[in-house]
Amino acid sequence: MCVNFGVVTMWRYLAGAAAAVMLIAAGFFLVKSMAEQTSPAPPPPAAAMATGKIDATSPPEDPLASPMRFANRPAPPTATEYSKEEKRFNRYDKDKNEAINKGEYFAQRRKNYDKLDVNGDGVLSFDEYTVKARDKFAKADRDKSGVLNRGEFSLTRVVRKAKPRCPPTARPSATPAQPTATDDDDSAET
Repeated sequence: MCVNFGVVTMWRYLAGAAAAVMLIAAGFFLVKSMAEQTSPAPPPPAAAMATGKIDATSPPEDPLASPMRFANRPAPPTATEYSKEEKRFNRYDKDKNEAINKGEYFAQRRKNYDKLDVNGDGVLSFDEYTVKARDKFAKADRDKSGVLNRGEFSLTRVVRKAKPRCPPTARPSATPAQPTATDDDDSAET
């Protein structure tokens, strides 16, 4: 017996197309029958009929289109969003008069300068300017030779604290935390 595969494949396509048409027709009739089943609207409230705003013969309004559906709800809170520049302006404007004068503008710079001017003479010398860098160099120079080798120089890198993505949670530990030696401890040198 010889089977023609082209004819079998053709029948499969025809059966699939007929099934698709029947599903579309069934969906159409299902949607149409659901649309015909409308539930009667409830009668209008007696208070509205008594005031004369609604009469008993008028068709009921769509409750979702009515502005009265928001009548009993409180108004949503309003919040103003400050941009980074607005926040920065508000930090500088100490007297809150919506204007920044020279004193307000240079106040933070004056504080920073006064921190660096150790002897308070109003003149910032190079030694006063580099006090932190000199302290860092002295701390990194472990052998007190006045010269930093590669290992000592690596101690002068800037260490930035990583910002946590979410606040840390306190987890109970099974053993108490043991103190660890750091590069800054004198006990680590021995």
